[in-house]
Amino acid sequence: MQRSTRKNVIVNSAFRCIPHLSISQIDASFMSKQHILLIEDEAPIREMLQISLTKAGFVLEEAADARQAQTAIFNRLPQLILLDWMLPGMSGIEFAYQLRKEQHTREIPIILLTARGEENDKVRGLEVGADDYVTKPFSPRELIARIKAVLRRVSAFNSGECLQVDDLILDPVQHRVTVGAEEVAIGPTEFRLLHFFMQHPERVYSRTQVLDQVWGSNVYIEERTVDVHVLRLRKALAQHGYEHLVQTVRGVGYRFSVRK
Repeated sequence: MQRSTRKNVIVNSAFRCIPHLSISQIDASFMSKQHILLIEDEAPIREMLQISLTKAGFVLEEAADARQAQTAIFNRLPQLILLDWMLPGMSGIEFAYQLRKEQHTREIPIILLTARGEENDKVRGLEVGADDYVTKPFSPRELIARIKAVLRRVSAFNSGECLQVDDLILDPVQHRVTVGAEEVAIGPTEFRLLHFFMQHPERVYSRTQVLDQVWGSNVYIEERTVDVHVLRLRKALAQHGYEHLVQTVRGVGYRFSVRK
């Protein structure tokens, strides 16, 4: 694939990435029921969600702990994971961290289920890579709405359109960020953050706006979470000399710009 040699130019529709699936395969995948893995040690909750999610059109597989979950994931990758924080043996937080480290599971969206409702707990859960956080007790209707919202956000990255600034290329289909021939090591949240910024160059966004666009308006976390992930994104880009693209606008928020 030929890369642009022009400097300081943002190309939002420069070229199309080669998709993994044909159009017919993509249509078939959307028409099929979405597969969700529930990792929860409380049997009554598993039974309740099995009924509710099945009625909502999902296929739900159950696991009582991290070990069972590993086996289930090995047999079939789910499209989303519902993960209880307080699991026997390895905790949900530890398992989420492990999932994010492994290449074949790091992009699977995760919704944490927990009775821990403190703000610091929510921030901690989201910082290890969870996409959303639902506090117990919750209604099945609320959880289903959260699941659909997360899946919609994830599907937005599958358009096949690459974004490019100089040699920095974001490929939403392969879920990769590269600079020349080198791949940028970047977490899933930082990937979504960079994707959003590259889609909206030269515009200033407040932390609240970034939260709504990247995490979703139904996720209630502190604005400082944005600062944490912007810092991580800059560190990842700094390895390749592109940290200057993500700029702080004092008293307002952040901007993605080629202008230093």
